Amino acid sequence: MKVALFVPCYVDQFYPQVAVAALQLLAKLGVRAEFPPRQTCCGQPMANSGCEQAAQPVYRHFVDVFQDYDYVVGPAGSCVYHVRRHFDTLDQTPAVVRVRRNTVELFDFITRVLGVDQIAGRFPYQVGLHLSCHGQRGLHLATASELTPVRDGQLRRLLSGLDGLTLTELDRNDECCGFGGTFCVSEAAISARMGQDRVADHLRHGTQVLTGGDMSCLLHLEGIVRRRKLPLRVLHAAEILNGTLP
Repeated sequence: MKVALFVPCYVDQFYPQVAVAALQLLAKLGVRAEFPPRQTCCGQPMANSGCEQAAQPVYRHFVDVFQDYDYVVGPAGSCVYHVRRHFDTLDQTPAVVRVRRNTVELFDFITRVLGVDQIAGRFPYQVGLHLSCHGQRGLHLATASELTPVRDGQLRRLLSGLDGLTLTELDRNDECCGFGGTFCVSEAAISARMGQDRVADHLRHGTQVLTGGDMSCLLHLEGIVRRRKLPLRVLHAAEILNGTLP
């Protein structure tokens, strides 16, 4: 199985430790993923800003870089969703179809492709799980409260299997954090208030470590945590899971 690690641009620039953790976690699970050095952005920021036609060369470059891999694994549901659902604006050549089909979110790959349901490790903290909108409702990686009261999902199950870890039960389990890509720029006040509400829900219920599968959401929430000097650590779930394995 030939696997490539897709590192979103904001992870590359601001959170390279998340990319390293994802690569190491895959290696510990028996997957030697490659990092193609020619990779760039998937084009999502341009498309979200209304410049999707201008993003077409970026889309085509992404396809060119990753077309020979069996799986393209990314630690970001929003970017994976963009490739899978928005590359439909390209001519659907065999290469484009292959890349769209084979681009997979990290924890979806671990649970569905590798068949790993539990990771044997210890993390003795109360952990608040943030479900990103793209991952949950776009890629269907977790249940949605408007459809069922049952709280379930791939990442939730992986974290729940760690010894000593307690998951926070929130009042509003799957509320948006307010980041929304360029929404946080065009509607900064609303975006900030939504993020503040999200963080307050975690603090109210005792979260010590705030985590999730999409660093873009966590970037937004961490900004609020830092500015307010709140007693919360923010970690991508790959950092948690990788840190528990030898």
